[in-house]
Amino acid sequence: MTSPYERLFVRKMQSCIDDLVNEGAAAGVVEPDNVGPALALMRSEQVPESKIHLTYTWINECDAPVQWVKEHEHDYDEVLIWHGNDPNDVDDLGAEIYLDIEGVRHTITTSGSVYIPAGVRHCPLGFNRVDRPFRFSALSLSPNYASDEHEPAQ
Repeated sequence: MTSPYERLFVRKMQSCIDDLVNEGAAAGVVEPDNVGPALALMRSEQVPESKIHLTYTWINECDAPVQWVKEHEHDYDEVLIWHGNDPNDVDDLGAEIYLDIEGVRHTITTSGSVYIPAGVRHCPLGFNRVDRPFRFSALSLSPNYASDEHEPAQ
């Protein structure tokens, strides 16, 4: 018998690159070679009841600065999450990334996250260096990803 809750599971992450309008070709920038596929862990397209949009991607090694995401803002809150892959030192990101919030540059070298309130301009986001792969997720407190500059393709 199938569970009545099966519809709430995402069992195969789908590409969500078309949602992410502030990255790559949609934003008028070249997608960095060190960024893996953009995958949806949860979004309303797969689970209509979902009130969030959660992405997942691997960031691979690079030894020169790379910009990934252009400056933008949302009309909903967002949490950006990055975590390293060393189970013996979960704080060690294995990379140096940068993120601007309202034009103020922040440099990040440890696993962690940042809460971005609705209406706060953030990014560019990029990498000064990546010594070993790490995981990156964006949790949008909205069922669909959108920003002031762009809307996802329909």
